[in-house]
Amino acid sequence: MNTIKDLIKISQKQKIKKLAIASSEDEELLKAIVEAAQLKIIEPILIGDIKKTEEIAIKLNLDIGKYKKIKAENNKESAVKAIKLIKTGEADFIMKGLIDTSILLKEVLNKEYGLRKEGLLSHVMIYEIPNYHKLLILTDGGMNINPTIEERLTIIKNSVNVLEKLGYEKINVACLSAKEKVNLKIKSTVDAKKIEELWKNEAKSNVIVEGPLALDLAISKNAAEIKGFKSDIAGEVDILLVPNIEMGNGIGKSLTYLAKAKSAGVVMGAKVPIILVSRSDDYQTKLNSIALGSVIS
Repeated sequence: MNTIKDLIKISQKQKIKKLAIASSEDEELLKAIVEAAQLKIIEPILIGDIKKTEEIAIKLNLDIGKYKKIKAENNKESAVKAIKLIKTGEADFIMKGLIDTSILLKEVLNKEYGLRKEGLLSHVMIYEIPNYHKLLILTDGGMNINPTIEERLTIIKNSVNVLEKLGYEKINVACLSAKEKVNLKIKSTVDAKKIEELWKNEAKSNVIVEGPLALDLAISKNAAEIKGFKSDIAGEVDILLVPNIEMGNGIGKSLTYLAKAKSAGVVMGAKVPIILVSRSDDYQTKLNSIALGSVIS
């Protein structure tokens, strides 16, 4: 898979999924939802301030008349109603609208609703980068601040799950650091080597994990050859695993704003995927994320 368009094409070939949107009163969100519905990717369920949602739709000349709508008095109620639709089987996955992430995730993790699984929630971003030859996952630059080694193993599994849902058979993972050699003064190099060793115990022979790797070596076979670094995955990496949120956030924002990369994002680790886009994301990124979530669900 080389482009976001490939992802959208896959989402159109499957059964239409029901998407519960918590706090639907947002312009860019509504544009993405309407287009996703027109592409026959989803059947939207709008939850929140329905009067305001309808006013926005009229302003943007969007037809949302056929969509199911559920009124909620506030953001918390909107989140709870969206999650209950998952529990009853009336929706396949969830999307964050004009609601704080913390409010939505608090209800996702509420044991009463049963959406939490063993393990860890983590953010998975897929990027289509102009000067890279295939789609690239970056994780986790949005949720886990300073994950432990065990938590990063789970983060890898969540990302591998995404790519396997997209049909990938072989997956290469780079554990990023500033250097490709273990340096006791740089904790991320020590951790990366440990992650590489621990992964060998996993029963997934189709997934290669290497670390530590500097970013240039991970994405450029030429850079690895120039530096004389032997690697089975250099230049063919599918997943970039970052040691902390600072590196992940920095790389992600750089890809978006400097490299003009297209992207799609999803939170994994719950019983269903959660589309957790930034309020600053444009409608195209939201549409891409809806397509990704529909395939995974």
